[in-house]
Amino acid sequence: MRTSGAVLQRLQIAVIAFFLCAGFGQLCIAMQPPRGNQFLDFVLQQAEELRNQSRPVSSRDEWEQRRTQLRSRLLDAWGGHTISQGPPRSQLLGVIEREQFRIEKLLIETLPNVWMTANAWVPKGEGRRSAVLCVHGHWKGARVDPHVQARCAGLASLGFFVLAVDAFGAGERGIQTALGEYHGEMTAATLLPSGKTLCGIQVFENMRAADYLQSRPEVDGERLGITGASGGGNQTMYAGAWDERFRAVVPVCSVGNYQAYLGAACCMCETVPGALRFTEEDEVLALVAPRGLMVISATRDAFQFSVEQARKSIDGASRIFQMYNAGEQLRHVIVDSGHDYNREMREAMYGFMLQQLNNSGDGAPVPEPKTELEDPEVIRCFPGNSRPAEWTTLPAAAASISREVLKASAELTRQQRVAGLERVLGGTQVREARLISEEQDQQQLTMLISPEPGIELRLTLDELASKRAREGKGIELRLITAESEVELNRDEQLAAGGKSTGQAFLQLRATGAGGWASDKVGRAIDHNTAEWSLWLGRPLVGQWVADIRAALFLLESKFGDVPVTVNGDGAAAVAAVCAAALSEHIDGLQLENLPVSFVADEPWANLRLGALAPGVLRDAGDVTDLVQLAAPRPLIVRGLRGADGVAVSESTAETWKAAVAAAWSGTGISPDVQATP
Repeated sequence: MRTSGAVLQRLQIAVIAFFLCAGFGQLCIAMQPPRGNQFLDFVLQQAEELRNQSRPVSSRDEWEQRRTQLRSRLLDAWGGHTISQGPPRSQLLGVIEREQFRIEKLLIETLPNVWMTANAWVPKGEGRRSAVLCVHGHWKGARVDPHVQARCAGLASLGFFVLAVDAFGAGERGIQTALGEYHGEMTAATLLPSGKTLCGIQVFENMRAADYLQSRPEVDGERLGITGASGGGNQTMYAGAWDERFRAVVPVCSVGNYQAYLGAACCMCETVPGALRFTEEDEVLALVAPRGLMVISATRDAFQFSVEQARKSIDGASRIFQMYNAGEQLRHVIVDSGHDYNREMREAMYGFMLQQLNNSGDGAPVPEPKTELEDPEVIRCFPGNSRPAEWTTLPAAAASISREVLKASAELTRQQRVAGLERVLGGTQVREARLISEEQDQQQLTMLISPEPGIELRLTLDELASKRAREGKGIELRLITAESEVELNRDEQLAAGGKSTGQAFLQLRATGAGGWASDKVGRAIDHNTAEWSLWLGRPLVGQWVADIRAALFLLESKFGDVPVTVNGDGAAAVAAVCAAALSEHIDGLQLENLPVSFVADEPWANLRLGALAPGVLRDAGDVTDLVQLAAPRPLIVRGLRGADGVAVSESTAETWKAAVAAAWSGTGISPDVQATP
């Protein structure tokens, strides 16, 4: 079944409505976030301070030096690239003949045993043509969605060779075979511990797509363009900035600036860890200079993609284009629309591609040829459930990458692991910790503490803990992350004067009352706060470690040298392990529901996104390696969990215990490990 162009608008509206109702729309359609949340205000202030340390370049020579540094920093943030070596392997699965072009069903190998599903839209006729890579955003059908098909058909009708590809984890490359699967949140997070990112993987895969285009006899490899909207617009910006083979770069409904992402919900595929430490989006756009760049913005788009925020980046990039005497190569098109890639946007893109790649016309919009779109099932590589069972999914590839990274980090010394952990956590040392106030009653001592400017936390000691601390006896510091309302209520009841157990309670930042009301996206209950933290180069787990170290410092300042055992559950258990590896002021660990490993071959379940630090496997090691850094202090583990959130078997727990126990050899202390709480 084919779909006429007249029906396209209704299909687009239906698709957008689907994603809005399903929750996908939260990733790209949002109002400017309200201010007044402690953690968001802290993040915004941190971002502003980071960028205030940077100054604009004043000459082309200075930019060229900055450009080299920027490319190096981006590559590190993405986790590095495998160097491509010639054309990738490919498979032709089928051909659909139409009057003006044919549509090929393709597989392109981007990484070993990792295949990208694609369609080539090949115009009829002889001669080598310019080519455009079309990347998709977060629409259900990915590359076969009407939003993508419309521009593919339009470009092919205008004589362009078009390659439409599915991003890793999306479209036909999901974990399951049905279209519509989302590749962000905890699916993309399986890459983080290895140091790789979904953003970086997408840049590399789009480079391999360019390799493929240059291998086709129908394509003039010197005339390549790239375009996409929303998440595809981000792909367009990064691939176009990085790969100079793309002579025309058209990101749509995606350009804003990094600081505008803070307070919004965006996809993990758009996140560059630590980017705010070394750049802003204007410099990434400037990497395109002096090649052609057209930014298309919508008047009614999300705040982070709004015309106002886009102008900030375009104005900065414009100065660099001017240094190359290429000011006319940067254009900003504003369309009265919501988040989309509609006909007016497509026609602006057609005119730009014709001018930049074919030296045809003046770049003005070109009317869209009349086309008919395909039933998505017809142009899929694997209609229905026909995809091979041995297909490599995103989490499976992440697990394979992680295991290779672990092999390389196996020889790290203890000192290197400690230094590496401090580095990947973004710095956890006590800086300006202070006691704001304290209140003592008959049942508890409540201390309001600030681990660093902008963050205030509640540290509460029950009656017995207060007494023991004054006597210099040991206490237990329980970390609260409010993993569930049940846990929060239980902890608050204890802290508010329930049964006195000799415990202190520390509510970690960005959790509980200090959390973000709309933080959850999919399986990630702390998606937004964790993502904002990544932009700062300070993963949440690192900030939690800073909270723990500040609490220990203030407890010692008040009570002297009091032995403290730290108790953490789930994500807080990860924070406790990291804190013990970095601080000598922790005298023991009691851990519940600790992840057995940072290597995951399926999306994480029942674990906060904030517990995962980019590159921890590479620079410090796995959970077992970090736990060993706590030796010879007492260790109790009640519950080891796999990535699926389920308790591991007793035999797995025993194997895990044996792996960590060597660090306690000869100490007279043996770790106490049980599979279940």
